Amino acid sequence: MVKHIYVIRHCEAKGQSSDASLTEQGFHQAEALAMFFADKKIDRIITSPFLRAIQTIEPLSTRGKINVEIDERLSERILGTSDLPNWYEKLRATFTDMELKFEGGESSNEAMERIVNVVEETIKSESEHTIIVSHGNIITLLLKNYHNDIDFQFWTQLRNPDVFRLRVKDHKMTLDRIWK
Repeated sequence: MVKHIYVIRHCEAKGQSSDASLTEQGFHQAEALAMFFADKKIDRIITSPFLRAIQTIEPLSTRGKINVEIDERLSERILGTSDLPNWYEKLRATFTDMELKFEGGESSNEAMERIVNVVEETIKSESEHTIIVSHGNIITLLLKNYHNDIDFQFWTQLRNPDVFRLRVKDHKMTLDRIWK
């Protein structure tokens, strides 16, 4: 059996907090995503509990009458709980040292482990066509788990939204960016 796991980075949002809504443009992007997936079979949708992720997938779930499962493990990675004015450089450093973590935060390896667990459980599930909606940093770490050449530079080039397809057949995985 071939498994298709579509990994979606949320649409354009008004901020980074867990309750940040999509922008007007983000809502239009969510509709475009629903149209993009209109001719694709989808069995299951799993999303981050963050509002922007839920709003990203609502048009598709409504049209396809597909239940949306909330999974805390898809929440964006917490870099740290203290103010990090130079967060960009700190984030870059966590891609070099995957164990590096800051006060109240999690290392790249810790964040990677939780999202990889979701994907591995999905591969073992009965669903053949699953959508996972999450956030840029943790998605980059997920993809890095399967393709070690993915790095901080890759993260800087992500778009809102962005869509990747993981295709699993005979224990082999291929990765494609399918959002144009």
